[in-house]
Amino acid sequence: MHTVWKGSISFGLVNIPIKLHAATESKDIQLRQLHKACNSPINYKKTCPVCDTEVGNEEIVKAYEYAKNKYVVLDAEELENLRKENEDKAVEIIEFVKLKEIDPIYFERSYFLAPDSGGKKAYALLREALSNSGKIGVAKITIRSKEQLAIVRVYHDTLLMEAILFPDEVRNTAEIPNMPSTEKVTEEELDLALMLIEQLTVQFEPEKYTDDYRTALLELIEKKKAENATVTATEKETKLPSGMTELMSALQASLDKTSIKKKPTTRKRKTKPKKEA
Repeated sequence: MHTVWKGSISFGLVNIPIKLHAATESKDIQLRQLHKACNSPINYKKTCPVCDTEVGNEEIVKAYEYAKNKYVVLDAEELENLRKENEDKAVEIIEFVKLKEIDPIYFERSYFLAPDSGGKKAYALLREALSNSGKIGVAKITIRSKEQLAIVRVYHDTLLMEAILFPDEVRNTAEIPNMPSTEKVTEEELDLALMLIEQLTVQFEPEKYTDDYRTALLELIEKKKAENATVTATEKETKLPSGMTELMSALQASLDKTSIKKKPTTRKRKTKPKKEA
């Protein structure tokens, strides 16, 4: 399993060396875009609309747009210094709360925490303490130059860290248009709705839920492969620089000339004179 981040996690004076591994993976099927005329993959280039030219990475700078067409340019050195100042390779648990107090809207991405060398004892201690207390740890961590709020909890005998959003990253529900705030429902309607909910209530078993669209798409792809309904991308012709064509022709002619098989020549073995008795 690929290591995403390596550092330590601490609570109080206890410090645990850990490795971070992504706990989830996307199963989305990535489809490429081809040019219909020749079946070649489409390339995307970075261009400047004003200069009407393609722009290389060395010509690109990062900036923050504070108003329409108004930017504050930040050079690479400034961003790197800022990143180093804030990227402490440690997850510090700052407090403990109950999991039910955090709304699922805050959850963003999950990571498995694995103990690094010398950290198994402290890892087991934190795992048991969280299990027995029924609490989760609230922590901060910086991953890929972004500070994250996170929680640490127990999942199947493993410590799991879930990156969660900061409160200002969750949009206000008051901004949602056309919300029915004054609509009234009758008691009979509510009773029927509650009855339907009760009839459909089961124990949650995640294994029985599948991505039907992804399954159907994979079946369609395999069916078309079996029917040889495939295409091959047209390779771009490589143009040789000026003057190189003649040189290549001369080299090929020389190679063809020297590759003519010659008849093997047999050498007569010299016989040594017999010694007189």
